[in-house]
Amino acid sequence: MTEIRPNVSQPPRGTRDFLPEEMIKRNRVLEIVTRVFESYGYDPLGTPAFEHWELLKLKSGDDVIDQIYYFKDKSGRELGLRFEMTASMARVVASKKDLVLPFKRYAIGPVWRYERPAPGRLREFYQADVDVVGAESPAADSDVISVAVDCLKALGFKDFLIRLNDRRILEGLMRTVGILTDKSLDVFRALDKLDKIGTEEVSKALMALGVESERIETLLNLMSAKGSPHAILKDVRQLLTGQDDGLKGCRSLEEILENAEVQGFFRFVTIDLSLARGLDYYTGPVFEISLPSVGVGSLAGGGRYDQLIEVFGGRSTPATGVSLGIERIVTLLEQRGFFKPLKTKTELFIACASDKVKVEAERLAKRFRDLGFRVDMDLMGRSLHGQLEYVDKKGIGLVVIVGEKESARGCVALRDMNKKEQVEVKFEDLEKELRVLLHGRM
Repeated sequence: MTEIRPNVSQPPRGTRDFLPEEMIKRNRVLEIVTRVFESYGYDPLGTPAFEHWELLKLKSGDDVIDQIYYFKDKSGRELGLRFEMTASMARVVASKKDLVLPFKRYAIGPVWRYERPAPGRLREFYQADVDVVGAESPAADSDVISVAVDCLKALGFKDFLIRLNDRRILEGLMRTVGILTDKSLDVFRALDKLDKIGTEEVSKALMALGVESERIETLLNLMSAKGSPHAILKDVRQLLTGQDDGLKGCRSLEEILENAEVQGFFRFVTIDLSLARGLDYYTGPVFEISLPSVGVGSLAGGGRYDQLIEVFGGRSTPATGVSLGIERIVTLLEQRGFFKPLKTKTELFIACASDKVKVEAERLAKRFRDLGFRVDMDLMGRSLHGQLEYVDKKGIGLVVIVGEKESARGCVALRDMNKKEQVEVKFEDLEKELRVLLHGRM
């Protein structure tokens, strides 16, 4: 049998390399997202990239379990790469009995899912999450939705659609049409694909679960309810009369809508009774944020999971959170021209015209690094011409040239590579001049 050898000059299938120009864009997005997270009082939490296999399987659902990267270590322990970061956070909370509640954490990093690679879909991708642990009130759900909206606003997005539902309402509607509750998770998974595969395919999936065609038709008709959020909830209340859990779901959504008025995102909200979210651990409100005008799926999504921490061995603790899909966001921002064309983060290059001024140039580079500038220098022994060619290819905008004659007069040459202009500047005026020029480029 012929051995299949990987092409080791390429990254593994479903992953990709990011050169500096691309990483600068991604880091810019992460800087903005982090700033918004912290403005709401969320603090960072770091967890391992891989977890125990048994932990990852808990409450994930069959579809997700099939996508987890599974492996054994050299001692035979069963492990898996994290497919999202909520399970790891729940494990931490379950094991730390002295956390101050509410525990508000954010996490940003790569996750892995063994899916068929496609444009815009990789097997390794970045997520940015915020979660609130310990707060039962729908105010916590509103908080994480508001954080996600403000992140997207800070990145220049405007026309959002926030789809909102509650798992308890879905269960109540299934009881109303006579679908047995032991099928609820399978039905949720089918309904969650409604906007991806359409009514006909979802109907087939429900029939495969043994749901009668009349009940399917009734359920899908309920799922397609249109109107203002308050009007839809009023109708749902009537349908769920006598079902306490379903009515609790209505009250949660009504409170989220009230908070949305105050926090400024109500105009983006619609009640979508078909929204279920794919993971099995959701217990209450669920939500997704998308841009209908571009049709690329959701940019953020999440929901409430009040039983997950208990499943992982902790006390019964309410929790809710939202996750932003960084890959999709970066792609959209590139299409919209959000990023400045930067090849490097380096602001300044210190060039020396000859070896006689090399030590002086190195001292100058250290001085400006100590002042907070991002400074590069020649490490290849190039001529001045070669140094300027390097600077031009790298896209560094400013060069300070240290020459023997200029140095004797207490000066350096300051060259603007973009304007192709060069002036002589005294040592004592150089910092001020650089800050003026750099401020104009921000």
